[in-house]
Amino acid sequence: MALTFLRQSGRLCPIISKCSPVLQFSILKRSYAVKSRTLEQVVSAFRSVVGDDGVSLGQTVREQHGKDESVHKCQPPDVVVFPRSVEEVSALAKICHHHRLPIIPFGTGTGLEGGVGAVKGGVCFSLRMMDQVLDLHPEDFDVTVEPGVTRKGLNSYLRNTGLWFPVDPGADASLCGMAATSASGTNAVRYGTMRENVLNLEVVLADGTIIHTAGKGRRARKTSAGYNLTNLFVGSEGTLGVLTKATLRLYGLPEGVASAVCSFPSVQAAVDTTVQVLQAGVPIARIEFLDDVMIDACNRFNSLAYPVAPTLFLEFHGSSRSLDEQVSVTEEIAKDSGGSDFSWADDEAKRARLWKARHDAWYAALALRPGCKAYATDVCVPLSRMPEVVVETKEDLIRNGLTGPIAGHVGDGNFHCLMVMDPNDPDEVLRVHQFTERLARRALAVDGTCTGEHGVGLGKRSLLREEVGPLALEVMQGLKATLDPKNLMNPGKVL
Repeated sequence: MALTFLRQSGRLCPIISKCSPVLQFSILKRSYAVKSRTLEQVVSAFRSVVGDDGVSLGQTVREQHGKDESVHKCQPPDVVVFPRSVEEVSALAKICHHHRLPIIPFGTGTGLEGGVGAVKGGVCFSLRMMDQVLDLHPEDFDVTVEPGVTRKGLNSYLRNTGLWFPVDPGADASLCGMAATSASGTNAVRYGTMRENVLNLEVVLADGTIIHTAGKGRRARKTSAGYNLTNLFVGSEGTLGVLTKATLRLYGLPEGVASAVCSFPSVQAAVDTTVQVLQAGVPIARIEFLDDVMIDACNRFNSLAYPVAPTLFLEFHGSSRSLDEQVSVTEEIAKDSGGSDFSWADDEAKRARLWKARHDAWYAALALRPGCKAYATDVCVPLSRMPEVVVETKEDLIRNGLTGPIAGHVGDGNFHCLMVMDPNDPDEVLRVHQFTERLARRALAVDGTCTGEHGVGLGKRSLLREEVGPLALEVMQGLKATLDPKNLMNPGKVL
């Protein structure tokens, strides 16, 4: 492990690096001993900050913090710490900075691109103990939360206020983790992504410095003061600093909600309907696409009976009059595209069951092939190119004999392929990898992006270069070097 760390960090002597691996290991035994003594020193320092129960060297705990929901292998950190305040995060970061130890922030581990793996060892900052809702201003529609607060936890806290936080990626992810990956989800078509809904962030930099991206305590709904540091850290995936507070926009609960399901004769018809609904100016809250394979999987997994055909799940928010108008326009457009009559989920329990089926798509896809693993990849394209890209992707899956149900937030051009594969079949693993590369490049070819909401992590670093170009990537690398000159913050990710 020490040898790998020294190679990856560029600290392996050039003369040693030319030796055989066996000789390298022999020469570096002394370095490993030094590292062990260093680890003992830093663990003692960590305990002086967070106490004995705030530090773990246990293998099980380290492995729990070395993997997310992706197919990337577990890469556990050397030690896990559990800070309870921003002051403790800062003190721990200063210790890591002094000893040149990598820092990997960890929320709930629900990421999908290997963003929490300790590829160079180091220290995982598990933020679950920082779980307080700090400042709620209902009259201003904003709230400030610590990084251990999850999406469901916040909405439970808001239950009696008439407010809610609508960004919903499906998983009960931590809100600061959602900010770190610029998450979105089913409601983004109406309420936006995390990027539009974060007003301010408190961030601990690699050297322990604490900053507030919009100024301490600031929570204006808009600002034109200086550079947008908040959006620099939204989507940074832990590579620039540890997010320790987030100030978020809130919304009033809608007066009325209506949900429906509509099936279509083809993928093209379903996606064309989506585009036309948006072009008609319908302020739809959710419009989700499931192909025939995905709806069949959802039926089996959730004991439902929807037609096995390309399907849209829809939701409308507004007053009674507004709902009537939205539904009327949408039904007419769907009918013109060959859509079925709407199947309504007309009470809260039925709506919850409908959207649970959509959010359980990952598990439903896995159930198609018991014993296999799933890899979820996503892309996002301009709305006008959405029909052709989805149709081409479906044809690609069929042509290559791959199991990849498609589900997507088609209202903003974002869709996912949930690739189910046998990890012990090298040929299938290779074909899945080649397919995901083709999918990403298909999106880039129509001016889209290689990831709409999962992030870059480990899996899409080369695609990021293709997407933004070498000059923009150099600017990103320059920003990283300025904020984290020792490359300690979640190294090996994004760039």
